[in-house]
Amino acid sequence: MKERSKKEIWSWLGSILAAVVVALICRHFIFTPVMVEGKSMMPTFESNNQIIVSKISKIERFDMIVFHSPISKDNYIKRVIGLPGDRIQIKNDVLTINGKIYNEPYLKENKSVLVPRENLTENLSIQVPAGSLYVMGDNRRDSMDSRVFGSISQKAVVGEAKFRFSPFEKMGVPK
Repeated sequence: MKERSKKEIWSWLGSILAAVVVALICRHFIFTPVMVEGKSMMPTFESNNQIIVSKISKIERFDMIVFHSPISKDNYIKRVIGLPGDRIQIKNDVLTINGKIYNEPYLKENKSVLVPRENLTENLSIQVPAGSLYVMGDNRRDSMDSRVFGSISQKAVVGEAKFRFSPFEKMGVPK
């Protein structure tokens, strides 16, 4: 009976250890939970939202990414507006990338509180350097983003925001 108990304990310990190793590998290489801080992505994300970030996603235009800030030790979450080599222009709140006009439906709520003929985003014209991304917050009037610190290195990207798991009532895939 004692020998059987020892085998069972070792079996349990082995299973628990294997689960911990798998969890650590997944968290380090595949995905990680992140807490959103600040209001730069409102209304898409609010402060204290908890999200899952995929570390293996191919980053595309308009993805929401978490990256290491180039000006502090913090991680930021912003939306990718420009990819390497893109020519970006915003004039009178109209986004043009490489000569093509893009609709930004995620700005609708923030634009709705503006007075007539007031712009949410100041006019700009830039070209994204090779190996870089141009990122902006959805809350354009209150966002520390590429308009302030320039394009970010693709190497600074932690991953893409894939799923919000808190608060419970807003759980799901962010848009």
